Amino acid sequence: MIKYKLTCKDCDTSFDSWFASSSEYEKLKKMKHINCHECNSLNVEKSLMSPNILNSKKDISQIEKNKKYIKVRNKIKEYQKFIKNNFDYVGENFAYEARSIHYNDSKKTKGIYGNATAEEVKELKEEGIETEIIPWVNDNEN
Repeated sequence: MIKYKLTCKDCDTSFDSWFASSSEYEKLKKMKHINCHECNSLNVEKSLMSPNILNSKKDISQIEKNKKYIKVRNKIKEYQKFIKNNFDYVGENFAYEARSIHYNDSKKTKGIYGNATAEEVKELKEEGIETEIIPWVNDNEN
């Protein structure tokens, strides 16, 4: 596959398009199948494009950011595993369960975790109930 930047000579519109090969571009051009999506003109030409160079500083920087992202994501997954093994999951009932524990002075052997809206978390904190928001990564995410 090859990507060309195309320019319409009639309306000066530029756009990118992918082709199987440079010869495929020439073949489609000859058959008059390449036209401007703005004015429908067939007067479309290839523009000069710079090639993508993999080892540029920008690419290296992006690779480093990806490595940092993966490292952080793995650390979050470690925390999740610890939480799942040491706390009880209460699902969407987190705010209710947290209040039950706090106001009933029930000393559970395990803490709880679950889902709460930002508003529910704010209300819990205003009531003096210790709560933390922890980022969560789903196991099925790539």
